Amino acid sequence: MKKAMSTPFLFEAGSRAVLLLHGFTGSSADVRILGRFLENNGYTSHAPHYKGHGVPPEELIVTSPDDWWQDVLNGYDTLKQAGYEEIAVAGLSLGGVFSLKLALQKPVKGVITMCSPMSMRTTHKMFEGVIEYAQQYKKQEGKNEQKIELEIEALKNTGMASLPQLQQLIQEVRQSIDLLYAPILVVQSRQDDVIDPHSANIIYSSVESIQKELKWFEQSGHVITLDKERNQLHDDVLAFLNSLDWTV
Repeated sequence: MKKAMSTPFLFEAGSRAVLLLHGFTGSSADVRILGRFLENNGYTSHAPHYKGHGVPPEELIVTSPDDWWQDVLNGYDTLKQAGYEEIAVAGLSLGGVFSLKLALQKPVKGVITMCSPMSMRTTHKMFEGVIEYAQQYKKQEGKNEQKIELEIEALKNTGMASLPQLQQLIQEVRQSIDLLYAPILVVQSRQDDVIDPHSANIIYSSVESIQKELKWFEQSGHVITLDKERNQLHDDVLAFLNSLDWTV
């Protein structure tokens, strides 16, 4: 049976807004529970989808970090155009890298990074993540194993040419975050098997923010927003947001 795919969301509550950014090969589903929690606590939240995400993987492999960054900017503008003057940004994995980049270019009240890399594995390892996404997506579409195998083989033969650009993006952000002064909460799982957990230390030590905090989660994996410690994550995110210097 074909399952419903996730879609971008805008949960409007209070005048304080949070832009929620998903990771590479992820979707708004990864931050939807967090978005609902924020809504219930008076915060508006918006989670866009990057181009090629939440759609068939054949569309993903022809996109690039430039496309995804434009979607981040569009998400920020969506909140601005809806009348939200004060915006914080929170991102999971690649979404956290984009959160840092956004804070370097746009006014934000605060930044939250969650399991966000400051280095990337080889492009071969990164493409393995694309293939895993493709397999899961095609199963959700209700395709049989034989058809999935054929389509996966076609993807492997095509490859994803923009993966080196993704590595470069992360490196460029890492080299620039010493110019970041916005309040920041850095969240990292000890059991993260997707990125190097030391990335959290790099972010925390590199930024120039006066208000900065590093939180470690002992029992969670990479997608911490959906893992067993998510309730504690919610509390920490809310406490950080409440601590910011909102004018409304």
